[in-house]
Amino acid sequence: MLNALHNDPLGKLLLRLAVGGLILFHGISKLFNPGSFDWIGGLLEGYGLPAVLAYGVLIGEVVAPVMAILGWQTRLAGLLMAGNMLVAVLLAHTGELFMLNDNGGWQLELQGMFFAGALALVFLGSGRMALRPD
Repeated sequence: MLNALHNDPLGKLLLRLAVGGLILFHGISKLFNPGSFDWIGGLLEGYGLPAVLAYGVLIGEVVAPVMAILGWQTRLAGLLMAGNMLVAVLLAHTGELFMLNDNGGWQLELQGMFFAGALALVFLGSGRMALRPD
């Protein structure tokens, strides 16, 4: 019975689907709300960077999640998603780094979980249940 629960390929597939799928929702939301790019661009300009870099979020929140879901270049996809989350925290959430939410959890638990899940994909790869196993 316990041997049936030892299924690394299935675990990697579930991780790819969860991390990629949940981050993809954020990217799709930005596609349907183009004003979000203006907001991100404003944050970037506040750091002296060109606002057009805001469209880079589409790589980390649309392209990379689709890559992860399909299991194509999963390690690269994980790296892109982790980098996206790091930039998101640096641009928009640094003031919340040491805060707790109303339930006692870390204020950035969603961003932290996405970051950790994406890093796990970098180190684990796609597994066998993938378009291109690695």
